[in-house]
Amino acid sequence: MIDLIGYGAFFLVTALIFGVLALGLNLQWGQTGLFNVGVAGFAAIGAYASALVTTPDAAERFGGFGWPIAAGWLLAMVLAGAAALVVGIATLRLRADYLAMTTFGIAVTIQVVALNATALTGGPFGIAFIPRPFSGLAENPLAFNFANLALTAAVTLGLFLMLETLTRSPFGRVLRAIREDEAAAASLGKNVNLYRLQAFALGGPVMGLAGAMQAHFIRFIAPDNYLSILTFQVCAMLIVGGSGNHRGALIG
Repeated sequence: MIDLIGYGAFFLVTALIFGVLALGLNLQWGQTGLFNVGVAGFAAIGAYASALVTTPDAAERFGGFGWPIAAGWLLAMVLAGAAALVVGIATLRLRADYLAMTTFGIAVTIQVVALNATALTGGPFGIAFIPRPFSGLAENPLAFNFANLALTAAVTLGLFLMLETLTRSPFGRVLRAIREDEAAAASLGKNVNLYRLQAFALGGPVMGLAGAMQAHFIRFIAPDNYLSILTFQVCAMLIVGGSGNHRGALIG
């Protein structure tokens, strides 16, 4: 019975991390209509960024600075956000399926770089010994899983409340107006391209944080963790839960 409860907590942590990915995509696609098919790429950036700076020193690759986990998560958000900003500047003039194809290609490129840049990412062997939150509880799997569940739930709730506040604000109303009719939003004096770029750039850090959280929970990452199937899984979750609805993103 105790093992079953522990597994349930483990499953909920995994589900909440996917929920965070869905929240990031919902801001871009559900709220603004930007069909980003590069979710796996931004999650990979966050995972590798946090793993590289928080793991012990390793002679075969860059990194191993032993930073605190919180600092690694913050760096993951910053780098994933910067990547989203650069990608957004380069691609957001595209529309619909063209944007989807471009972001898909970028995600595949990131995965290929992770696979081949052995000196930076460990290549196909990945990065192991990523520190876990509450590692002192590792000898008690039940307590460890519930502590991680509490932390993941707190982070997810905080993101949910922040995104709910954002989308209920005038900024969020503009995003939904752009989603429904870009021409009408532009006719009211709104800078459509700027709002689209802001929404895309804000979704990136959320996905990067989810990637970092997953990396520290499972303690090992490799390029195969970030294949395109991850993106389509998150898209399916958002569709099932209801695109444009943060509660639906989590439920999905």
